[in-house]
Amino acid sequence: MNDVTDPTTDRRRTAELVALLRADLEATGFTVESLEALWGADAAAALHRGERVPARRVLDARRTGHGASAALATLAELFVLGLPVPAADAAGALPSLGLEGATRLGLVAREAGGSSVRARLDLRPYAFTDAHGEGHWWIVSDLGELALGGPLGEQHVLGVGGASMTLSGLMLPTPAEHVLDLGTGCGIQAMHASRFASQVVATDISARALRLARFNVELNGIDGVDFRLGSLFEPVAGERFDRIVSNPPFVITPRVAGVPEYEYRDGGLVGDAIVEAVMCGAAEHLRPGGVAQLLGNWEVRDGDDAFDRLRDWAGELEYWIVEREVQRVTEYAETWIRDGGTRPGSHEFDRLYEAWLDDFERRGVREIGFGYVLLRRGAGRALSAHGARLGRIERRHGPLGASPGGLGVHLAACIAAHDRQTALDDRALSETRLTVAGDVTEERHHWPGEEHPTAMLLRQGGGFGRVVELDTGLAAQVGACDGELTVGAVVSAIAQLLEVDEAALGADLLPAVRAFIDDGMLLLPPDE
Repeated sequence: MNDVTDPTTDRRRTAELVALLRADLEATGFTVESLEALWGADAAAALHRGERVPARRVLDARRTGHGASAALATLAELFVLGLPVPAADAAGALPSLGLEGATRLGLVAREAGGSSVRARLDLRPYAFTDAHGEGHWWIVSDLGELALGGPLGEQHVLGVGGASMTLSGLMLPTPAEHVLDLGTGCGIQAMHASRFASQVVATDISARALRLARFNVELNGIDGVDFRLGSLFEPVAGERFDRIVSNPPFVITPRVAGVPEYEYRDGGLVGDAIVEAVMCGAAEHLRPGGVAQLLGNWEVRDGDDAFDRLRDWAGELEYWIVEREVQRVTEYAETWIRDGGTRPGSHEFDRLYEAWLDDFERRGVREIGFGYVLLRRGAGRALSAHGARLGRIERRHGPLGASPGGLGVHLAACIAAHDRQTALDDRALSETRLTVAGDVTEERHHWPGEEHPTAMLLRQGGGFGRVVELDTGLAAQVGACDGELTVGAVVSAIAQLLEVDEAALGADLLPAVRAFIDDGMLLLPPDE
């Protein structure tokens, strides 16, 4: 019997069946919005916690009806909850594809006796909003813990998770000709990249992952994706790209016997070496001006600065690295042992916990950092006196600002602003007219009855949600950035008002102005 994971499946017949499946899903209205409306907020919240009973109770009642609502309930119970449904109901929910077609695609299998069917793959809707607008797809992946009723297999192909949504939101939305998705998994990053790229190459070490990724691309009518099998950069040796995106298998797992290694999260290397390999390998695969973006974990070791290691890995490339979170090794071990489906309180959990802590102790690791990495190959511009080279490492452990189109829009704007402002010497910057970004507000705090503020804060509503403390001079400088006065004119006026030396004040304020431009809080005039 043919299967979506079977490479011998006839491609033409498979394409026909996938088209029939797409027609059935469209006719049923199998969307995120429809499912949320079907089972309600409480059941949706329970599903996010890994509990399906509330949703099942709703669906049992809905599935006994007729029409699209009953078909939607059947598909939800079968593919999202992973529960068996009567074969007649499944056939009714997939009238074009039919049970034979669904079986041929590897989506379902009949239970013993043949009166019911059970999903063999997870199939669910996915909705998103990016710089190009709203979109929705259907994503096929391997069944999760909820449907399996136990731990995941080591060759498990993960669907859309929190990390994958984070990376897709970080992608620079600017057009690119040639994009590499390194370690594509179910194909979600390649699909997002297709919205701004002419051609996408998607690689993975797992042949099964590539087959599921190809299925997802075909199911959603996406063109221009080339799938290649192999580890890291091996499938693209000698090639260069405008953009590289990667959600690598960065989980730091003990390399000892008896500890499962999951292909979707474990790169097979010791410690954080997989992130090192991706960062170091990006240099020879980026075109001039090309950008690599990835997620990663890095170890914080005794007597060692993790950020120094990250700088070394970036090598000749420009970089912007943001650490979003740090976990103690105990928290980290618990998180990923649970992720594999092993529950606390069991002998197996304790055994794995010991193995993880032994591994960290041997290498002097006390914490694990998680964050975003952006690397860029310089386009050959000469460095200005203000250092056109992008080189930032920062901790942003708090909440981010509101970015409806994704954080990638903000990143792209900040990088473009950085390149423009570093090309200006202090005289040219002083002749520039700046404006305050529309999402930036100022807060002033006073002691009751006092005229002068005790604290002044500049707060960014979008992007990284930065909050910057202001002194009197800087508050006046930002407040006067209305697009009418030049930076230099404002500095002169403030110097007169405060009765201080103008040159000294300018030397103090201009670096802060440059930083605000880099962070998207002050805007340069449109580039003519």
